[in-house]
Amino acid sequence: MLEYNEITPKKCIIMDGAPYEVLSSHVFRMQMRKPVNQTKLKNIITGKVTERSFHQSEKAEEADIETKNIKYLYLNRGEYWFCDEKDPSKRFKLDTNLFEEGAKYIKPNTLVEAMLFDDEFIGVRLPIKVELKVTEAAPAVKGDTATGASKTVTMETGLTLNVPLFINEGDVLRINTTTCEYAERVDKK
Repeated sequence: MLEYNEITPKKCIIMDGAPYEVLSSHVFRMQMRKPVNQTKLKNIITGKVTERSFHQSEKAEEADIETKNIKYLYLNRGEYWFCDEKDPSKRFKLDTNLFEEGAKYIKPNTLVEAMLFDDEFIGVRLPIKVELKVTEAAPAVKGDTATGASKTVTMETGLTLNVPLFINEGDVLRINTTTCEYAERVDKK
């Protein structure tokens, strides 16, 4: 059990029978009252964000969320297929709402971290940065560099993003999956 002031960001708690990740917390005291921890919580299963205040007398149960590495295999008829990291014969599919956002960042045979709660998959954590190859890039227009210009390119997974003008088709780019932004060019064509 976590005391009210131990409910801090990145911790997972159980509230109303569901696991929640603490996004932010702020312990404060108003005038002569007892301290309060005002938190912002995200339901890990539904993604819904709520706010909740924990008073000094309240406690919260810490959620027992397991993580395990799994390998993304392929997409077939709208189903995302994975296998265990060490045993490719143990294949399974994940629900599209658990993985649909992450599909544009990873290619087959990429390791991701799966989160389990009560032996059920509740989410997938992507690597913070991934490397993808540019498949489509319009040529840079001369004289279009006065304001730090950028252009839109398409990556090998179908992801489109804005990058600097010097990026060409065939380049390998490092992309931040949390912000969906270009980080750096890894390899030139």
